[in-house]
Amino acid sequence: MISRDRAEAKEYVLKTAKEQDIKFIRLWFTDILGFLKSFSITFRELEGALEMGSGFDGSSIQGFVRIDESDMIALPDPATFQILPWHSAEHQSVARMFCDICWPGGQPFEGDPKYVLKRNLLKTMDMGYTFYVGPELEYFYFQNSETTQFLDQGGYFDLTPPDIATDLRRETILILEEMGIGVEYSHHEVAPSQHEIDLRYTDALTMADNVMTYKLVVKQVAQNHGVYATFMPKPVLGVNGSGMHVHMSLFKGDRNAFFDNNDPHHLSKLAKHFAAGLLKHAPEITSVTNQWVNSYKRLLPGYEAPVYITWAPRNRADLIRIPEYQPGKEAATRIELRSPDPACNPYLAFSVILAAGLEGIEKGYEPPPPLERNVFEMTEKEREEKGIGTLPGNLYEAIKLTENSELVKKALGKHVFDTFIENKKVEWERYCSQVTDYELKQYLPLL
Repeated sequence: MISRDRAEAKEYVLKTAKEQDIKFIRLWFTDILGFLKSFSITFRELEGALEMGSGFDGSSIQGFVRIDESDMIALPDPATFQILPWHSAEHQSVARMFCDICWPGGQPFEGDPKYVLKRNLLKTMDMGYTFYVGPELEYFYFQNSETTQFLDQGGYFDLTPPDIATDLRRETILILEEMGIGVEYSHHEVAPSQHEIDLRYTDALTMADNVMTYKLVVKQVAQNHGVYATFMPKPVLGVNGSGMHVHMSLFKGDRNAFFDNNDPHHLSKLAKHFAAGLLKHAPEITSVTNQWVNSYKRLLPGYEAPVYITWAPRNRADLIRIPEYQPGKEAATRIELRSPDPACNPYLAFSVILAAGLEGIEKGYEPPPPLERNVFEMTEKEREEKGIGTLPGNLYEAIKLTENSELVKKALGKHVFDTFIENKKVEWERYCSQVTDYELKQYLPLL
């Protein structure tokens, strides 16, 4: 939808909803873990909701409030109004809007992930910049949610007829485009039945909303065709996991502040400071960009996922990659962070990524020399001599690093920070108490 001030946007929504005979409007928001939440209102309630918001019980939402302070308000953002095409096709006119979560008095709720990102972006605006991101979200198609049976045995960029996934991707893209979400590429990924659809670069707040919509659409289309789509980071042993490589840049007006024509890598000093901030703080933000026990089954050597804290042009083994500059495309100059996975909360992930980069700018951090060889082929001694650090090896290590991070605490705010840490500690404790198939196969016959 074309950008308008709120009053004009509200008029547009009311007019469109009436003309399109919208019966229900779904109000969307996320909990701190990034799960999409929704409740519906009827057209009759729409005008009041746009003006005053709609009440709901916040105590039932992960990471929100206690039962004694449960009343919350979801205030829909009319600029995010879109008709859900899969319902329209069934002659059920349903639309959606993303919401800001507020206290009953109208104050923003500090535990709302969208508010967390808005607060971090406000700092960027105060510095005169706009933060743009373009994530590449990978995922798997399986026969159903009970098994990891592949739909194909294809590999990177393969077209393997008969390829049902090509039709699934095409239908997904058409729906996304119909909902105003631009798509640049789609293709088969490295692992069997693994796929990727790349969303067109836009500002971080819009992109976080787009990521949530994208994941739902991928799953919805798969379900409509009797298969299952998952963004689980590492669902299958022995093949590549699914990442969410985040391309990013800062713009000052229409100018890409990351571009410098005189630099060998065409990166400005600002871009290098930003990258240095990411490299310095990568370990402590990893629990947010890779928030599940399963996330660390992907971050292993040998599967194209980064493990070591390095940067380089082109090389896909590094934590930060600098895509090759194409003459005449200064606006496309960017850095790519390769560690995040698609199961993270994009509002919180973009927040901590931005906070790390901005600190690099504010404090003038300098990155180490780019690594010109494959870090996985180096010996441990060579890595030590070059001072190459590693990302945390499991969720517990990641949480301990985050727990001591002033940067993450400031980026997330006390409410989200404390609640997130507590939730992840509980997850780790539950995971450690499980008796796994591996243990039964290895130990039961012997001990």
